Amino acid sequence: MNAQTARIQFAVIVSFVFIYINTVMFVTLYSKPLLRDTPRYVLFANMIFTDSIQLVSSSVLNIIIFLFTSPGPKVACSFLMLVAASTTRNAPLNLAVMSLERYAAICFPLRHKELATVKRTYVAIAAIWFLGFVNSVIDSVYTSVTDPVFFTEQIICDRQSIITTPWQRSFDQAIDAVYYISVTLTIFYSYIRIMAVARSLSSNAKSAGKARRTLLLHLVQLLPCLNTLAYGYIISFIAATLSLSAFLEARYVIYLLFILIPRCLSPLVYGLRDDTLRGLYVYYFKCGLCGSKPKVNIHS
Repeated sequence: MNAQTARIQFAVIVSFVFIYINTVMFVTLYSKPLLRDTPRYVLFANMIFTDSIQLVSSSVLNIIIFLFTSPGPKVACSFLMLVAASTTRNAPLNLAVMSLERYAAICFPLRHKELATVKRTYVAIAAIWFLGFVNSVIDSVYTSVTDPVFFTEQIICDRQSIITTPWQRSFDQAIDAVYYISVTLTIFYSYIRIMAVARSLSSNAKSAGKARRTLLLHLVQLLPCLNTLAYGYIISFIAATLSLSAFLEARYVIYLLFILIPRCLSPLVYGLRDDTLRGLYVYYFKCGLCGSKPKVNIHS
């Protein structure tokens, strides 16, 4: 086994270990009707699902990129790129909606159940997926219409091979900038408003403090999303400046640091810090063999 194959096997094993962990967490969230009917846990389930899809698509893409240097079908590469790019955009949008839910819970406690209903949460999730997919779908449709050999052409599978015109690159960059600036402003605004409530209402200080820490975690989670966005640009830069062997080494390290590790750790850290879910996670990770299933008590 050569070093390149060993590195890819390590990345794939880590990906699928965390996909398994995410699956257990997802099952946990849907194991209790109370969790299924709580908007913030529905949004958390969407985060886990999004990150799992992103891990699968990025793992498949990197197996193709690292192990198969010969050209492959453009249509298959386009589909994988569409899924990877769309789930990458979904992640920060989901964080923004989660922040707004916490903002409504703390700043409008009497209207929270009216504002953050399960139905509205699913509508928000549908909007997240639409906004995540729309630009990638436009790229794919435009390329297929303007390229008569789209379904038969063979290419090296990377983002630069799919986006072929300057306006597509500029539009992609503009959309990403709008999304990330909007999400960052949303989280900061929610955080500032919750801080104001915490200072003015001592009776709600505990819940506000917890919500404040959650929003800080959202800001930390936003950094890996920005890293993922920067991944393609960094790869393009090093491809033009390094030798082939150095480029392959650097691309693998950047993939681990910018894509794999943040996507693996983010849902796990977010879930394990939640007092409501921690006991259930341990129960399901042990396959229900040790102890009785914990009761669920949801706090603000």
